[in-house]
Amino acid sequence: MHTPALAVIRTPLVAVYGTLKRGLRNHHWLEGADFLGEDCLTSATLYDLGPYPAAKPEPSRGIDVEVFRVDARLLTGLDRLEDYRVRKPKDGDYDRLITTTTFGPAWLYLYNRQVAGYPVIREGSWLPR
Repeated sequence: MHTPALAVIRTPLVAVYGTLKRGLRNHHWLEGADFLGEDCLTSATLYDLGPYPAAKPEPSRGIDVEVFRVDARLLTGLDRLEDYRVRKPKDGDYDRLITTTTFGPAWLYLYNRQVAGYPVIREGSWLPR
């Protein structure tokens, strides 16, 4: 699933699966990003936490993601939104790791907290309530 981070340093891609998708409440964080297209990842499983989903690095039948090209400023904003901590990634709510998409290597935010008891989404998309 994961490749070295150097692969996306110059033009990082981000694969999003929840409230950052087009038409959803946090998509404005991607204003100025280039939408590359949709993809289906079998390397992650989603959990429905209610107001947002969480991805875990577990095999699935394919979760739907949207892939965007972002600059360093947008990526920094996404890190803040997702509580990704560069120096101690396991201390924040999400860690940011590289996954393979049809558009190339992309960052994927993976949830650091426990998901036991939450509904599992092994195929398709998370839908807001």
